[in-house]
Amino acid sequence: MKMLVTGGLGFIGSNFVRYLVEEVGIDAAEITVVDALKYGSNENNLKDLGYTLVKGDICDYGLMAGLVKGADAIVNFAAETHVDRSISNPYAFIESNVIGTYTILEAMRHVNPEAKLVHISTDEVYGDIAEGSFKEEDTLRPSSPYSASKASADMFVLAYVRTYGLDAVITRCTNNYGMYQFPEKLIPKAIIRAKMDMKIPIYGTGKNVRDWIYVKDHCKAINLVLEKGETGEVYNVSSGEERTNLEVVEDILRIMGKSDLIEFVEDRPGHDIRYSLDSTKIRELGWRPTYSFKDGLNETIDWYLKNEWWWKPLADERTLHPAPWKLKW
Repeated sequence: MKMLVTGGLGFIGSNFVRYLVEEVGIDAAEITVVDALKYGSNENNLKDLGYTLVKGDICDYGLMAGLVKGADAIVNFAAETHVDRSISNPYAFIESNVIGTYTILEAMRHVNPEAKLVHISTDEVYGDIAEGSFKEEDTLRPSSPYSASKASADMFVLAYVRTYGLDAVITRCTNNYGMYQFPEKLIPKAIIRAKMDMKIPIYGTGKNVRDWIYVKDHCKAINLVLEKGETGEVYNVSSGEERTNLEVVEDILRIMGKSDLIEFVEDRPGHDIRYSLDSTKIRELGWRPTYSFKDGLNETIDWYLKNEWWWKPLADERTLHPAPWKLKW
């Protein structure tokens, strides 16, 4: 199977490419990664694999038409994903997440309508929920420019399925963590700052709740949807392990033997209180998470402590700023 992976040098995308090669057994030579190599991408994520890399923007129709034409399946990870940056510069998110997805869909429609697309979305499109868990058919109420752009992209995917008969499915996953995650995100930021004995900033009171899933379990879910997902369907992916941001950082400090490093800072505008997804639908396909939060977190901390060569060049003033949404990116 010839695979096209957009955004394959980012955090989840690169882990998925590794999953295909190391767990599924797909020849790396059958995988083409297209990536614009922006701040969240890193060629070091896949430097040991013999895949094909195309440096380019998914908004480039000519480029995408050529790549889509030879693909049996397309997995679209390419997106601007950092909420803080979306607050500072929303247009970049409209361009990458909405126009980029539209360009992929147009390329499929015109040159390869037989290909299958798995579009990677997020739990944030639903907004927050005080009690219970969102199901796939629930109303979308995005809170940030980032989640609004992802919700818009989802609607384009579903519209192209209905109008043009494309074979596409959507996955919406909860908070991922694991190796190769950009240092702006909570878990790698906390690990890196703890290692450096720096204060770890937590927005507001730290009571915001997230469902945390180890990236390898997410990759397994994506592959299952690629193989068995039904056209036009949305699949929520969640571990069921909810933690507040404060609890996550406290767990990291405990594992690393650190203390007195937490610092509460001004909250992010529009900060959602709690995300929670009902993943019954994908579990009925046969998926289950294999990592507990404890095991996944231990493995993640161990990886960051052993791979300073990877994250140190990325951990600049912006990625470690206590309130990045205030910066001009």
